[in-house]
Amino acid sequence: MSKVMVVDDEKDVVYLIKVLMEREKMEVLEAYNGLEAYNKLTSTDPNKVIPDAIILDIMMPEMDGYTFQSKLQEIEGLSHIPIVILTAKGQMKDLFELSSNIFAFVEKPFEPKNLVKIVKDAIASKK
Repeated sequence: MSKVMVVDDEKDVVYLIKVLMEREKMEVLEAYNGLEAYNKLTSTDPNKVIPDAIILDIMMPEMDGYTFQSKLQEIEGLSHIPIVILTAKGQMKDLFELSSNIFAFVEKPFEPKNLVKIVKDAIASKK
């Protein structure tokens, strides 16, 4: 079963994406800011789950999506995870231009079927 981490400070968005992905038989990991997601992925817990893809918001409290993504790129076991940037700010693309782990950009509001296809493509790209 594919695993997707959703990182967004808007609980409604996380819930909607969770429903969409679970409908596609994916396991969903939730985080409500970059710091929470980072801590989950870097924890020493032997049972921690590493996602096959990450759906990442940019503008969040505690640690924004850009900082989170930059930190992930520095960690060998996590730098390969494809990231789908989900943002209301289309102009943010320039910030990520040199990032090898960014798979796609999706602007809010998003088309649910399109997001599902992009996430499936991101997971497939890893294999």
